[in-house]
Formats: sequence, C-alpha cells, structure tokens
Amino acid sequence: MRAVAVTRPGEVRVVDVPVPEPGPYQALVQTDVAVLCNATDGKLVAGHFPGVDRYPLLLGHENTGLVRKVGARVRNFAIGDRAIGGLVFDLPGGGYASGWGGFCEYTLVNDHDAMMADGVADSEHGWLEVFEIQRRVDPDIPAAEAALLCTWREVQGGIGDFQLQPGQEVLVFGAGPVGLSFVKLGKLAGLAWVGVVDPVARKRELARAMGADAVFAPDDPALDERTHASGKGLDAVIDAVGSPRIVNRALRMVKMGGSLCVYGVVAEDVFPLEKGLGPYNFNLFVHQWPTRRRERAAHGPLCDLIRNGRLSARDFVTHEYPVERIADALKAVASGEVLKCLLRY
Repeated sequence: MRAVAVTRPGEVRVVDVPVPEPGPYQALVQTDVAVLCNATDGKLVAGHFPGVDRYPLLLGHENTGLVRKVGARVRNFAIGDRAIGGLVFDLPGGGYASGWGGFCEYTLVNDHDAMMADGVADSEHGWLEVFEIQRRVDPDIPAAEAALLCTWREVQGGIGDFQLQPGQEVLVFGAGPVGLSFVKLGKLAGLAWVGVVDPVARKRELARAMGADAVFAPDDPALDERTHASGKGLDAVIDAVGSPRIVNRALRMVKMGGSLCVYGVVAEDVFPLEKGLGPYNFNLFVHQWPTRRRERAAHGPLCDLIRNGRLSARDFVTHEYPVERIADALKAVASGEVLKCLLRY
C-alpha cells in the first residue's frame, strides 16, 4: 500500500509498505481523504517534534476512509462504514517508526466500546487512549468534513479544558486552522466577543469571515486600547501558536481572575512567565495534548453543526493535492499559503 514516510528530517516520500492486518478488536480502513496538520506534521517532517527522534517514520493523524475488514470481536464498525482517526503503529517486518501513520492507504481503527464492554481496555491488551476517538461517522457527513472533525473535535475539547463560557470576551493569538476553529466554534458556542491577532492580512480577513468581532495586527495600537479603554481585561486570551513571547504578551490583557490559555506544543521545556504583567489572580491553562473524553463528547454535536450547514470544510480547506504530491503540499504549507490542505487517495 502507499504510505507517506519521512525518511529523514526534511525528506518526505510516498513509499510502498505492507497492509496491516486487523486484530480481533480492529477494523481495516481504506483511506480516501486525509488532512495535513500544519503544526504537528510540520514539526515531524522538520525533525523537532518533542519526544520523536526515530526515523524513518510514517506520517499523519487526520484522516477518514471506509471500513474494508473487521476483526472477530468488533461490534461498532461494519464493512462499508466511514471511520475517522485510523492510525498505523506497527507494520510487518518493521523498518518504520510511527508518526501515527494516518497517511497510509490502509489504517486501523480500534473498537474502544467493545474493548470496554469486554474488560480489555488496558495496556495489557494493547489499549491506548487514542482508541477512544476512533469513531464511526454517519453516511450523511461528507468525507472532507469527516476528516476535519479530527481538528474540530480537538479544538472543541480545548474550549472545554479552558472553561470558556457563553457571554465571555476572548482574544485569540493566531489565525491558523486552530485559531480560526476557536473563532468559529467559540461564536457557535455563544462567546459574546472574539478578537483575533495575526500578522498576515489575509488570515485576518479569514477570521472576520469566520465571525471574529475584531481583528488586529500584532503592532496595532488598537489591540492594547481594546483592553485599556474598557477599564478591564478579557475573560480569556488564547495563544493558538505555542509561543512564550505570545504567552507573555497575552498575560497583560487578562482581567482579574481571567484565564491565560496556551494551546498546542510549546517547543521550550522552560521559559519565563512574567507574572507581573498580569493581574494578581489569573488562571493558567496549558493544553498540549487532546483531552479524549471531551473530543469524544464533541463528535455528535459537531456532526449536527455540519448537517445544519453551520460548519463546513469549504471555510477551512484552501488547497487539495493527490497524496503522490505530498512534497508539494508540504511546501505550500511551509510557505504560509495553506489554511487546511486535503490529500486525496
């Protein structure tokens, strides 16, 4: 089968590897659409994702496809079902480490509910927490939207982790896929005001289209005036980039008892938090890994938003390539041209 491999940092190829064989609680999924994760996939390709140092590796974790084979104890996937979140951790014969392996032509999803019911959802039986979000998707959800659920569910989980509430005023630093998802989903969740900070004018325009109430360049004087003129800070400020510089810039905009929210992986193990820039009391939330129970809970409500036309892949997908052109897709992402890029199989 075709698979996207990072053969060494900076070098990506489509390679041929064996098709994985599903175990008793697994289903084999034939990928038809995958989506590049600009941050995680970019860091894995560049060779500086924290904790990953084995190459070559198989790339990808945002995907969807159709079930082609099921294990003997699978009850919640059937042949022909659409599934999301398929991964490849191990291949016959080895030779490749796993960068989650979701860009393989065939992946495996695990029947978490069946494993729970049978009392085998534990490490002794190979269970991993990611199995909880490998889910069936109803047939009325289009493939592109199904693949993007991987991003939307995680961001929706972040909204829960950050304890954001209807009626709050929130500022988001970064108008990439994650930042714009916070705008879109936050407004749908009832946030009263959402502002966005990004250096790229085109991305600020996209934020407006997503429903942002205000957009700012990083050096825009109105950014600080927005806080000072009101006489109080914001309920929450979200760093959707993962930058210590942004974290400290954001802190001075948080109101007394408000929240500084860091989303994504911060590369530095240690960085100074200039607490004197903020109020005496503030909450610090750091979200560097998905909260699976929140992702799982978000699945159904997000599918309803898709059905109702309130959430669409058209708003996020700016580029599309066949998987064989993965190098071109990654080059476009690195240039800053891409919001979300689909790979077709």
